Amino acid sequence: MACPPFGSRSKRLSKLYLEKKDTLVVMPTGGGKSLCFQLPALLLPGVTLVVSPLIALMKDQVDALQARGLPAGLLNSSQTLEEQRATLDAIRQRTLKLVYVAPERFRSQSFLNALPKDAISLFAIDEAHCLSQWGHDFRPDYMRLGEARKALGSPPCIALTATATPDVQGDIMQVLEMREPAEFVAGFARENLSFKVRKIGSNADKQEALLRLIKQHKTGIIYCATRKSVDKVAAAIEPLAGSVIRYHGGLSDKERTQAQEIFMQRKSNVVVATNAFGMGIDRADIRFVCHYEMPGSVEAYYQEGGRAGRDGAPSVCEMLFSYADKRVQDFFIEGANPGKELIARVFDMLCAESDENHEVRLPVDDLCERLNTGRKVNPMAVSTAISTLSRHKWIERFEVPGRRLKGTRILKLGQSGRDLPLDGQALAIKAQRDEARLKAVIDFAYASGCRQQWILNYFGERNSQPCGRCDGCRQRKQLANREVKADEWTLVKMALSGVARMSSRRAPDEWTPRFGKRKIIQCLLGSQSAPILDAGLDALSTYGILKREGSAFVDALFESFEQAGLVQVVTEEGFPLLKLTELGSQVMRGVAQPALALPERTAGSAGKVTTAKKLKKGQAPEGILDNALYQKLAAKRSEMAAANGKPAYTVFPNFVLVELANLKPSSEREAIKIRGIGPAKLKTVLPPFLEVIKAHNA
Repeated sequence: MACPPFGSRSKRLSKLYLEKKDTLVVMPTGGGKSLCFQLPALLLPGVTLVVSPLIALMKDQVDALQARGLPAGLLNSSQTLEEQRATLDAIRQRTLKLVYVAPERFRSQSFLNALPKDAISLFAIDEAHCLSQWGHDFRPDYMRLGEARKALGSPPCIALTATATPDVQGDIMQVLEMREPAEFVAGFARENLSFKVRKIGSNADKQEALLRLIKQHKTGIIYCATRKSVDKVAAAIEPLAGSVIRYHGGLSDKERTQAQEIFMQRKSNVVVATNAFGMGIDRADIRFVCHYEMPGSVEAYYQEGGRAGRDGAPSVCEMLFSYADKRVQDFFIEGANPGKELIARVFDMLCAESDENHEVRLPVDDLCERLNTGRKVNPMAVSTAISTLSRHKWIERFEVPGRRLKGTRILKLGQSGRDLPLDGQALAIKAQRDEARLKAVIDFAYASGCRQQWILNYFGERNSQPCGRCDGCRQRKQLANREVKADEWTLVKMALSGVARMSSRRAPDEWTPRFGKRKIIQCLLGSQSAPILDAGLDALSTYGILKREGSAFVDALFESFEQAGLVQVVTEEGFPLLKLTELGSQVMRGVAQPALALPERTAGSAGKVTTAKKLKKGQAPEGILDNALYQKLAAKRSEMAAANGKPAYTVFPNFVLVELANLKPSSEREAIKIRGIGPAKLKTVLPPFLEVIKAHNA
């Protein structure tokens, strides 16, 4: 159900808890989830136990509550035994109303026994998506919470999360054994956020887009996929952004805490971080969140993006999307899903390497070397396998004295890895779900239409309206549907025929895609690049049929096709392919003529896309795919024109530079196909431009 206004919601939640009713709350980041248990906790007779995943976060929350005079405490490994005993005594005496506990504390039966069960009025679980194996941030310690709740006498339970699909919501309720819970699912829409996916052609384009974002919005978080990427990006933007905070798992606890405090105290306005940063960050003036590489799931993207604009002011969430970045996420998925066979091999190897005390004191890299038999083993997968073995109590981990190294002690002596009680099919299903979540990110990046509407639909929220702020909505405003002329319908059919010729037909209106959008457009333009010729695409009847239109126009044409649903990008076997839809097939056959927002062609100049105003310096022309290269080509043109004392257009007009930037010819043979490059300019003018393209691609 949709959440009512908070005043009535808190009263109803308090009433539910007094009735010992379980509750599931799904509410977007910044929506006030903490208040859903903090306020009712003050009305309940005993203590509310709050499971929170980060020690630094729970300390911040407890400090904030105590600063307001509210009786709150915490229990975690950072405390001394005396401090923990004092908190337990305060729970028994009911002098505390809220106690925050780290999930790993519930590993210990002695800890559970020490908790006074009759004093606990409410069991609250923050970031509850962490207990679902199908969620984007599964944490094994959360899986114990169902049993922990029973050990505490099954007090009423409230589970809270910002990102949970219907499947994950079901998982939460099942693991916690919630009894007919009340469900509060607030609208996921954030009215002040603008979502954008910028498709990137090169690292230089990424840097350029990122610097523009910082220059415009000043304060924000830049998420990178790896520690190496964090350091590289931070070094690149420091000249513009000034003091830049780095945050990743390779830093010590002290360094991470210090970095977070600097950002929260507004001593620095830009953080470059892995996804280790951000849970519980409540700095209100974050104006942008940028994903420098694609995240592993839509849930992670939306949760991390939701850290922007918590003060309600307009803010931006932008993904710099390059399909090549997928390989990093593939590595992570492989590392998170070692499979039963590898887990068994790791156990057998540990047994073989153990000493007389049944202990192994080797770093993960050395363990990987011993496992490598032809195919290199993913070190993340080995670490995950070790964690799995530890969770099943076949091994235990211990700190090696005097070294930053964890050792392993064999517990199941005389056993073989093949005897592990693991469900291989369940492990395979989890890997498939991780891959499906990554595929959803790619589908989101290639989707046309409203970004927020797409996300809401992903989370099961139907019948939402376009946000009017994202790049999809803005593009739709710019490209208005108009009357399509007879000769334009012919052009549309020719272009769609090109998609069909590069697909496989299953039924009159069913097509199996085989190629990506870029290769289809290159074929229609008659490109003589090696990938086109090697694939034999120059033999197709549609090869080169749109050559005279130019790449800028054809790119704009295909954008209008995507907007109208005539084609769509789908991922098949890990590759983004362009598919002819049922409607597109009907248009191609002339049995449907839907409204289209086709680009205009000026009279007497086929393929030239009209522009309303003169381009400003550094501005990308419409239809350009690689603006960085275009600007380099324009600079070379200005240099040559100045040397000859002639206007720039006499060297090459703008549309030729657009074609050069989009097609990136590497030889005269390829360039001669471009409209506006004749035999004379091929020899006298073109060579310096080919050198610019070569240097750009290097």
